[in-house]
Amino acid sequence: MVLRKKTEDNEFSVNFQACQPLPPRRGKPPEVNELMLPSALRAWVLDASERMQCPPDYIAVGTIIALSAIVGRQIAIRPKKNDDWTVIVNVWGAIVGPPGYLKSPAFAESNRFLNKLEDEAAQANTEKLLQHKIDMVIKEAYEKVSDKNLKKAANANDHEKAYDFALEKVSYDKEAPPQKRYVTSDPTIEKLGELLVDNPRGIAVYRDELVGLIKNLERPGQEGARTFFLEGWNGSGSYTFDRIRRGTVRVKSICLTVFGSIQPGPLYEYLRRASEGGAGDDGLLQRFQLMIYPDQLKEYVDIDRAPDEEALKQAEAVFRRLDNIDPVALGASCDDGGIPYLRFSDDAYEEFRAWRSGLENRIRKGEDHPMLNSLIAKQRSLVPSLSLLFHLVDHPAGGPVSYDSLIRAIAWCEYLEEHAKFIYRLNNSALPLAVYELDKHIQKGDLPNPFTARDVYRKKWTLLNQENVEVALRHLVELGRLAPVETKGPGRSTEVFHIHPDLCAGD
Repeated sequence: MVLRKKTEDNEFSVNFQACQPLPPRRGKPPEVNELMLPSALRAWVLDASERMQCPPDYIAVGTIIALSAIVGRQIAIRPKKNDDWTVIVNVWGAIVGPPGYLKSPAFAESNRFLNKLEDEAAQANTEKLLQHKIDMVIKEAYEKVSDKNLKKAANANDHEKAYDFALEKVSYDKEAPPQKRYVTSDPTIEKLGELLVDNPRGIAVYRDELVGLIKNLERPGQEGARTFFLEGWNGSGSYTFDRIRRGTVRVKSICLTVFGSIQPGPLYEYLRRASEGGAGDDGLLQRFQLMIYPDQLKEYVDIDRAPDEEALKQAEAVFRRLDNIDPVALGASCDDGGIPYLRFSDDAYEEFRAWRSGLENRIRKGEDHPMLNSLIAKQRSLVPSLSLLFHLVDHPAGGPVSYDSLIRAIAWCEYLEEHAKFIYRLNNSALPLAVYELDKHIQKGDLPNPFTARDVYRKKWTLLNQENVEVALRHLVELGRLAPVETKGPGRSTEVFHIHPDLCAGD
């Protein structure tokens, strides 16, 4: 099709190809099923998400991450019957969505009880520090007396008394009390190490905007911090800081729980670099196993009611119970002062063995995309971790990890895999998501006709940064939905894009 157009200066023709339809867009990821939620938390999660009108997936994932941070290294699971392979409950996650998807309110709600425990700990820490300061004042007074007595004994050449007075002086030394913490947002890596020394069960690093943390870990000079986070994922590593001013800080156990939210644009930029072997190609993203992206918000319903108080109380009771686990009361075993652990019940063990065999054979075939294969491989520890976590929530009496908890964990892994395919763009058409975004704005009449690439990326629309715009334009031209025309101006030429008449019938 040739269309003649006229400008103020001249008349020209635009050659349009046949306008082809876009291939079908990606399949939607599944929604969380309420039966996937532990029964003790189900009513609270569903009530909160309905009142907020946000996907229940957001609050469900945030809750699992928060509980993971609470349990930490208090108790572990040994998935095999006899082997000493030990899995610590420590999972990372992220909620993905464009602006306006209610990520922040859901993030805050899922952290409600964790933040409450943090506030209570902060109050207790303040009281402990006050007592420590009082002890230091008393220490100074005693030291003055000890110094006088020590000097007298030394002048009298009484070595025995001098030794006793020196020992007395040393005994007055008191270290500051450990500061109990649950969550932090933006610590230096050295400070994070100190927090872990005081909190050996582990600590959560929460960022409402996760891209900030990822960018910090990619900055030159932050290689050590990135390694620290990577090693903190499985909850069993150790680390030693040697610094001139701080001296030596030995972290016996690095257990870091990481959770945050992220918008699609920054996420896909990170994925692009990772797929090209860039800074993200070290498995960091695949450690965010509980990463979800509900594709669309449902139609809004105005709901204005008070929270379900009974559901809130029941959920809070779970958090408080898991904050003070008694491994002996739960029937846990412990070897040589290590982490107490539970094992699967007999029926759960047989089911786990069958599931694990299928997983390992799939990994060894290598038929999945490398990024997906890396994430699937980490299900070896995710299924036992979630099984133990769900068991602790719904079975307060303890005992071997139950069959129903294992089945729920496997269901979560199947759900998460579909979200991973969606996020990694592995179940989409061959076209990048930016193509669909730009085409949507074209059909809505959000751009002039003709328009330039700059007209698009200056809008700062989701997924349409400068680089993605160039890719999207190329695909839309190949499909005949746009026709490029080079216009010459003073000193340089500009490429403008004319919209196919079938897409702008009103023109």
